[in-house]
Amino acid sequence: MSRLAPWSAVALVLLTLPACSVLSKLEEPVELYTVTPKSTFEDQLPSVDWQLVVDPPTAAAHLNSGRIALQFTPTTSDYYAHVAWIDRAPLMLQTRIVDSFENTRRIIGVGRDPVAVRANYILQSELRAFQAEYFHGGGPVVHVRVIARLVRMPERQIVATRGFERCFRAREDKVAPVVEAFDAAVGSVVKRLVTWTLTAVPRQVPIDGVPLPRRIADMDNDNVGCPKPGQPIDIPAAPPL
Repeated sequence: MSRLAPWSAVALVLLTLPACSVLSKLEEPVELYTVTPKSTFEDQLPSVDWQLVVDPPTAAAHLNSGRIALQFTPTTSDYYAHVAWIDRAPLMLQTRIVDSFENTRRIIGVGRDPVAVRANYILQSELRAFQAEYFHGGGPVVHVRVIARLVRMPERQIVATRGFERCFRAREDKVAPVVEAFDAAVGSVVKRLVTWTLTAVPRQVPIDGVPLPRRIADMDNDNVGCPKPGQPIDIPAAPPL
């Protein structure tokens, strides 16, 4: 027994140190940020009789995180230190989309849970960009891009697809102004996404067995402020909160 004791002590130390290291990292204080839902919409936005489930957006691993992403070059990815979103970015965006639909007061039922809502349509989406970019010259540019698909149930027929993309330049190279730019970009994308969804299909509940015409739009046809190859860079500054 005496020969085993030193090895046991060493093993205990080796096992304890990584655990302490992990705990210290988890306990490091971080500032939490969020974005806000949209609450103002056009008066002519139609009311609909159908119900909608909003799926959580899919995203690449570096965006499917609670950390606030940034890029110093188009081919690298990093995160701001000591700050985070209140939830993983796709889930935070899903919540704000649902909140914004509710704020329209134009839809009877909308939610995230397919069990709680008997959906006539499902809004699926991909979060393609959700980062601050530092390679455009000047201050950081927040880039948000979402590809949305409206799927009719229970046939799972894709009836409409569209891309939404916004870029805003932060007023300063600091976290708070960068988050303001995120809020402006997300708000603009979500407002257009909600408006498009409520007008993409007829307001009546779809009749089983009667197909709807499939509407496929250009993925990049709803783009404001984001530079394209060969175009001059003219990115608007985010409006102050």
